[in-house]
Amino acid sequence: MTEGYAGGRSAPDPREATDAASFIAQLQALKDRSGLTYRELSARAAAVGDVLPRSTVANMLARSTVPREELLTTFVRACGVDPGALEGWQTVRKELAARGVYEPSGTDAPAADGEPSAEDATSTLWPTAPDPDPAAELPHPRSRTYRTLVGVVAVTGLVLAAVSVVFALVQDGDGDAGGAAAGTPIAPAAGDVRIRVIGSDLCLNERRGGRSGQIHQRTCEGADVPRYSLMDLGAGTWRIVSDHPDYGPGCSGIPTGGRVADAAFEDSECGDPTRVERFRLEPHGSPATGYRIVPVDSATAGSCVTVTGDRTAEWAKLAQAPCRPDARGQLFSFDRRT
Repeated sequence: MTEGYAGGRSAPDPREATDAASFIAQLQALKDRSGLTYRELSARAAAVGDVLPRSTVANMLARSTVPREELLTTFVRACGVDPGALEGWQTVRKELAARGVYEPSGTDAPAADGEPSAEDATSTLWPTAPDPDPAAELPHPRSRTYRTLVGVVAVTGLVLAAVSVVFALVQDGDGDAGGAAAGTPIAPAAGDVRIRVIGSDLCLNERRGGRSGQIHQRTCEGADVPRYSLMDLGAGTWRIVSDHPDYGPGCSGIPTGGRVADAAFEDSECGDPTRVERFRLEPHGSPATGYRIVPVDSATAGSCVTVTGDRTAEWAKLAQAPCRPDARGQLFSFDRRT
């Protein structure tokens, strides 16, 4: 089905691209023409010794800059492009990386070896493609109905104490610790968690069907895209591991090493050296009223993972932002999953 791309007139032609956006469109057309799923592309790459995570392909096709040459080569080969045609894709990519535009009538000479282009230095920026409409969100096959307690707390200490007892009993029973009291923080511990935002009692989640990896807050019931867990890295640092139903395992992180002050908090494959994937989970207040997610070694010092925009709104995004003295929009609970 994919053989003969090099000479097939129906195959996408990279020379039709004049800028990065149209080049990405040609790559998307190439994938569509191949008829292969993300999983199948990964399997084809692995069969010849290449590595092509599903989430990497999705992120590449959602971004606004050309991919790294090694990623392009692996992807194009997996789509079935013949070796003779591969050079055409590489030539156009190099021209776009070096000059920002491609003119078929101009020189196709690649940039000098060992001289990284300005684009290559910033090619790790994550996509800003618009997210799909929440109304179009696909149902998650593994979503479950979680019990939720809504406590009406009066001003008297007696009522507050009674409500606390009820919540404690729920946590000791069966089901998710997502039934914990509104605003009651659960300390981080290794294992499966649901990350709840203190103040809104919404939970961290991606949009099903989205490709950017952007993390939002949404109602905790059914917040399973992806499912999160904490990995203790020692020395007070943690990794937030994600398990996405479409893209598989990954890690939450801050792109570009945190050099962009308001960089998005996003999920992608683990191990990208350009991303911040280690965090300190710091208690705030005494007793703790929640836990900050603090990027370790972010290029923007004094940053915390923060709910941006309307902090009470479902689907508000999370990003790196300066840590606030009051920690508003920056406190989380790591509720246990069972």
